[in-house]
Amino acid sequence: MEVNAGVFKQAIFDLLDTLYEKESANIDAAAQLISDSIQQGGVVHVFGSGHSVGLGIDIKNRVGSLVPIHIMETNDFVKSGAVTLAEFKDKTNVFERRADVADRLYNLYDIKPQDVFIVISNSGINGVVIDIANLAKTNGHKVIICTCMNHTNAESSRHPSGKKLYEFGDVVIDNCGPHGDALLPTDGVAKVCSVSSICNNAIAQSMAAKIIENLQQANYPLPVLTGEPDHDQALIESYKGRA
Repeated sequence: MEVNAGVFKQAIFDLLDTLYEKESANIDAAAQLISDSIQQGGVVHVFGSGHSVGLGIDIKNRVGSLVPIHIMETNDFVKSGAVTLAEFKDKTNVFERRADVADRLYNLYDIKPQDVFIVISNSGINGVVIDIANLAKTNGHKVIICTCMNHTNAESSRHPSGKKLYEFGDVVIDNCGPHGDALLPTDGVAKVCSVSSICNNAIAQSMAAKIIENLQQANYPLPVLTGEPDHDQALIESYKGRA
C-alpha cells in the first residue's frame, strides 16, 4: 500500500467519522457525568499512562479550557516519595503494568465524593490503570473509560484479576482505533501512523464542548480560562489544591 500524507488524511477522516457515528452517545453520557460533578463542586481526575495522559493535557491549562480538571501523573509516584526513581524506571518490571501500586498514587490527592474519574488506556490491560479505575469505583465515584476495544479484545489482561479496564466504566468510550494503534499498512509487516492520541483528543474536546453546553443550559457559571488575568487567577484559586 502506498503511504503518504494524502492517504493518511483520508484514513484519519474516515476513522473520525466512525468514531463520531459510533461513540457520540457515550461522549454525551460522559459529559453529563462531568457536568453534574462540576455543578456539585467536583473536579475531574484524569489518569492515563504513557501517551494516554495526552487526553487530559489537551483540555487543561489553556485559554478556553475547563479549570476543574486534575491530571494524575505517574511522575507523582516519585515526586511524593511513594516509590524510588530506580523502581519507577525499572525496565524489567514495567511500572504501568504493575498491580497493587495504584493506591499509593490515589491517596496523594484531595479527592471528594462528588468527583469523577476519566481513565485512559489504549490497550486497557495494564495493572496501574485497572487499579485506579477499581479504586475509584470502590470509593463510589463515576468512572469514564477511554480505550481501544479493537486492541483490548485482542489481548489478554495483565491484571491478576483477569479483568480489563472497560469492565470498570460507568461510561466506556471506544476510540475506534486499530489493534496496535498504527493505522496504515506498508508493503512489509510494519504499520505506521499511530492514531490513538488524535482520537483521544477529539473525544476530549467533544466532551468539553458538550459539558459547556450542559452548564450553559443549567445557567451555571462556566469555570473556563478566558485569558483575562484577574478572572483566571480567581478561578484557579477557587480550585487550589484540587485541580
